[in-house]
Amino acid sequence: ISFQLKQDSVVEEIFAGRGVIHFRVSRNLLVQVNIYLLFMNLLTTFPFCFSYSSPNIAKKFHAGHLRSTIIGNFIANLKESLGNNVIRVNYLGDWGMQFGLLGAGFQLFGCQEKLKNNPLQHLFDVYVQVNKEAENNEVIGQAAREFFRQLEQQEHQAVLLWKQFREITVEEYQQVYKRLGVHFDIYSGESFHQQQAQEVVQQLQRQGLLKTTEKGTGVVDLSSAGDMSSYSTVLRSDGTSLYITRSVDLAAAIDRKERYNFDEMIYVTDKSQGIHFQQLFQILLAMGHSWAERCQHVPFGLVQGMKTRLGEVVFLEDVLDEARGRMLRNMSQSKTTKEMVYPEDTAEKVGISALIVQVNQFYPTLKNMTYQPNILFFKRTYLLYETKGRNTAWFCRCSDSCVFGNRLLKHENNGRLLQVMLRHDPVFCLSSLRTLKGL
Repeated sequence: ISFQLKQDSVVEEIFAGRGVIHFRVSRNLLVQVNIYLLFMNLLTTFPFCFSYSSPNIAKKFHAGHLRSTIIGNFIANLKESLGNNVIRVNYLGDWGMQFGLLGAGFQLFGCQEKLKNNPLQHLFDVYVQVNKEAENNEVIGQAAREFFRQLEQQEHQAVLLWKQFREITVEEYQQVYKRLGVHFDIYSGESFHQQQAQEVVQQLQRQGLLKTTEKGTGVVDLSSAGDMSSYSTVLRSDGTSLYITRSVDLAAAIDRKERYNFDEMIYVTDKSQGIHFQQLFQILLAMGHSWAERCQHVPFGLVQGMKTRLGEVVFLEDVLDEARGRMLRNMSQSKTTKEMVYPEDTAEKVGISALIVQVNQFYPTLKNMTYQPNILFFKRTYLLYETKGRNTAWFCRCSDSCVFGNRLLKHENNGRLLQVMLRHDPVFCLSSLRTLKGL
């Protein structure tokens, strides 16, 4: 049989073995395909929209938001490295009754001078103080509701103060993100979709999807039998919209689809929001948005031990400073550390890299993390050193005359390398899918 088969431009050799026939693919063709893929990248690419990090404004960035930031950035980088168009959205928590409480608290305990000198720390102090006072003082609760009413009615002074809180928060956050090597294309927020949220409610009413319970709340029936055994609350009895219509959900999801025409929308948040996103996608499908099938929630375990209202939080800037400080001390005490022009910069990069590795080692498990501020696992830095050392040693063996070319790839010992190179893009794609599914 082997003698009857003919060689061509793809198969350069055919020979028989014991019960088998061997085909050897043209090495020249393998080289040509590899080079073409290397420079042209034949992968079909798509627009992906990622929503991650999403801290609340007027609060310092604390360690509880670190996992969403690091994991979301990692997956977005992975998708982007495959040539996809990635839109990174930081959907800030910038609306709700907590800002009524903060606004009322600032009017009572705030100071513009302190806000100018140390903005987020002062707002944090005010927030903690007003929460403590509100526990035994109903007047403060009434003042908070009144301030939020003024916000919803777009009264000038309330909106002016809220905008000030938002602007200084974004400026502070951008400095922290820069240290982490994280960037966002869009800083959005719940406040951006107030009008759209009302339009969504009206659409639900027109489609007959919005039901009213005996208590007066507006709900969407999600049960397959239509018996209200499973439902999602959309409106309170007083007619105000709930989280489901104005956060990382209906109005925002529809708006993002219209703006960016994404192929997939990926939300990276802790596992406690799993039911919320499940209901969100179900409502979108019920509204006729078939693209909701390509929306997914990437969950992870909670960072426990963070209670902002009580002031029991660890700020991320302090964690990053500690990481840099410890690495600087380790470097100064090590006998093998070479003298550096900018040791602080090196300590910053290595320390933060170790922190990122530590966060990612828990993903994709859903195990909760209990943050312990006095423990940072810097043994991960040795992995970085080892990898860097091996790469440096390998490159040192290569002289300037080691020029890459077709001749090297055609060498008979590089056949296996050519096959591995052809698997690069499919393996990367599979890796990104497994990462999203938490396998």
